[in-house]
Amino acid sequence: MPLPAPDVPASQRLALDCRTLLDHRVGKGVCGCCGALRPRYKRLVDNIFPEDPEDGLVKANMEKLTFYALSAPEKLDRIGAYLSERLSRDVARHRYGYVCIAMEALDQLLMACHCQSINLFVESFLKMVRKLLESDKPSLQILGTNSFVKFANIEEDTPSYHRSYDFFVSRFSEMCHSSFEDPDIRTKIRMAGIKGLQGVVRKTVNDELQANIWDPQHMDKIVPSLLFNLQSGERTESRSPSPLQASEKEKESPVELTERCFRELLGRAAYGNIKNAITPVLMHLDNHSLWEGKTFAVRCFKIIMYSIQSQHSHLVIQQLLGHLDANSKSSATVRAGIVEVLLEAAAIAASGSVGPTVLEVFNTLLRQLRLSVDYELTGSYDGSTNIGTKIIKAHEERQLQEAVIRTIGSFANTLPTYQRSEVMLFIMGKIPVPGVHLALPSTGSGPEGTRMIQIMLLKSLVQVTAGFQTTNMLTALPSSFLEPLLSLSLTEDPEVRLLVLQILLSLIDRHDNRPKFFNISISDISALKLKVDKCSRQDNLFMKKHGQQLYRHIYLGCKEQNSGRQHYEFLFALLGLLSVELANEEVVVDLIRLTLALQDLALSTDEALPVYNRCAIHALAAAYLNLICQLTTVPAFCQHIHEVIEVRQKESPYLLPEDVFIDNPKLPPSLEKVEGDVLFLQSKITEVLGGSGYNTERLATPYVPQYTDEDRLSKRKSIGETISLQVEVESRNSPEKEERTPAEEITFETLKNAIVDSVGMEEQERERRRQVVEKFQKAPFEEIAAHCGARATQLQSKLNQIFEITIRPPPSPSGTITSGYGQTQSRSVPIYEMKFPDLCVY
Repeated sequence: MPLPAPDVPASQRLALDCRTLLDHRVGKGVCGCCGALRPRYKRLVDNIFPEDPEDGLVKANMEKLTFYALSAPEKLDRIGAYLSERLSRDVARHRYGYVCIAMEALDQLLMACHCQSINLFVESFLKMVRKLLESDKPSLQILGTNSFVKFANIEEDTPSYHRSYDFFVSRFSEMCHSSFEDPDIRTKIRMAGIKGLQGVVRKTVNDELQANIWDPQHMDKIVPSLLFNLQSGERTESRSPSPLQASEKEKESPVELTERCFRELLGRAAYGNIKNAITPVLMHLDNHSLWEGKTFAVRCFKIIMYSIQSQHSHLVIQQLLGHLDANSKSSATVRAGIVEVLLEAAAIAASGSVGPTVLEVFNTLLRQLRLSVDYELTGSYDGSTNIGTKIIKAHEERQLQEAVIRTIGSFANTLPTYQRSEVMLFIMGKIPVPGVHLALPSTGSGPEGTRMIQIMLLKSLVQVTAGFQTTNMLTALPSSFLEPLLSLSLTEDPEVRLLVLQILLSLIDRHDNRPKFFNISISDISALKLKVDKCSRQDNLFMKKHGQQLYRHIYLGCKEQNSGRQHYEFLFALLGLLSVELANEEVVVDLIRLTLALQDLALSTDEALPVYNRCAIHALAAAYLNLICQLTTVPAFCQHIHEVIEVRQKESPYLLPEDVFIDNPKLPPSLEKVEGDVLFLQSKITEVLGGSGYNTERLATPYVPQYTDEDRLSKRKSIGETISLQVEVESRNSPEKEERTPAEEITFETLKNAIVDSVGMEEQERERRRQVVEKFQKAPFEEIAAHCGARATQLQSKLNQIFEITIRPPPSPSGTITSGYGQTQSRSVPIYEMKFPDLCVY
């Protein structure tokens, strides 16, 4: 039942009815004194609209409205609400001229008023912008966006606790993907969407009270929208318009605007927001198969790396590494694209910005290298060749492997020296080395897979050591790195030996002398312009500790029958670098002894070396003695060397490098009679150098390399054969296969032979002792030290084997588990689950 109306005087009721009528009508159509009954703010708002919308905003009346809003800020929210009401009505009636006037008025009021009541006005303003963006008219969408951008550039004095921009993020992202038929209008809509997103970011990124724009729900819309326009602009630019069209196109194209907006977004990202900003980029590249082309992915991450703060670069790299792991079973082209992006990112990252987990970076890359080798050899991602399995293209996997190796080198170049040394040791620990690192995880690809992994990791080491500079060789080449590296130089595989020599050359060369030794020739060293520094104390200590190892491996490397021209060129470069970088008087003497021993090796018929190898060793010895005699500057020594070289040039040119180290070497069918004046004489060299103060006793002693267990493991064996041998020995010695040997029958003849043999054994023992005493009295100290070191190594290896057999893990408090076959198996229980006796707990 309706309530009775209160008694109101007739005159007052008439005024109220008129006011209600006028509130719902435009003031322009009312004449007389009734207009004065309307609120002043409405009259001021109505007065800014002209009769003809084409005349535009009435500026004089707009100034009055602005002054009124500044004078009475409490009315600002009502002004906004009334303008919003008029604009909604005009949009519904398609009076777009009045809509533009209303938005212009709102913009001016927004720019002029900065008071505490602005928040309520902003709500009306955003309501009107939303109304325009919801329209299907492109002009209204662009108008609303432009107004929002102006609003976004205003710094508000008071915070807002309840304002939401979710609709604007969604709508502007939708506009970025506009597919309007007219290309010009489509471009304008997309540019408006980009500007709108830029405005949202500016308005919210620094305001802690606003909804977090870095949340995944927002980033998953903003970032793909920007990348879509970046990619679309790239396709448009590839059509290469004419020069006259180009300038106009640059103004209209959203590419530059998109890139600027993307850079601004990333530049504002704090440490905790990097992941949310990068994850949508990775997803977009995955969903649109953009890794395979590489170009766009590289461009995106170049923008990212140059835009974010430099101290956050390692976060991007870690996300890329994680994404690479997640795509381990994707096609090789996808993985190669990610690796290529990593390569570019590492080159841009500042020195040392790989982050705290340096070894984890290299561990991920090396794991991908191993997986790629397995995929290439097995032909599938799951190790089987079933129907339906995705077949792998070997050439694509090889391209991926090369990309990973280049990336490892790029990462290493950003590291300081001490971290690069750690990386070198880390990679060396991953390489299967005969006699050192034999316990390899199962690759499922057999010895060939192990060999390929060995080569790939050595290539990675070549990249890491390239350009490596150090002042202390003891720290650059510790025993834990040098010994397994030199062990690899004794394998049968020529490619492995070549890579080892490359690594040694990179580490020893500290003055860029390596390129000057690449061509083996008899020449004047003054033309080489070698950089020679005085040997430091650390270098002397290094050569005392490792010199004999290096000499021995050079000697044994020359003995390999499958060595080619490049091997001898690298061996000559190694001899030359040792002479220039690390040589003192003792080292020079040892290198000359080594060279003369190589000459004897080439003369020996016991080794069954091919003719080319014997000629190559003679030529190598001649070229090195020509180099060292000029470095020592002893005239008599130089004269002897040059005399022998002249005789060879006349009688035996095939013993000189100019006739051997060429594409078609001029070799004799056999090499039987090499004697007389074509040989370098140890006695003559000892005599001439002794007159200059060199150690004649040492020079007169022929160099004899000491063979060790390492040689027995490595020499003439590939890594696959070595592993097979170890597995065979282990299986033979396993307790399950142990068989009891029959007892030997003892007879009279057995006892008689034992007595006779014991007498002969005593004589042999006495002779052996006499030889040992004579050796320790006359042999050089270095040979004795090498022999003792080899015995110590052998003893240590035996002890390690014993410890591995005898030492077992301590019993667990949780006891053991009995398997179904009656065997006991230790059960691994976490510490917090173990039950200790009461006396052990306090």
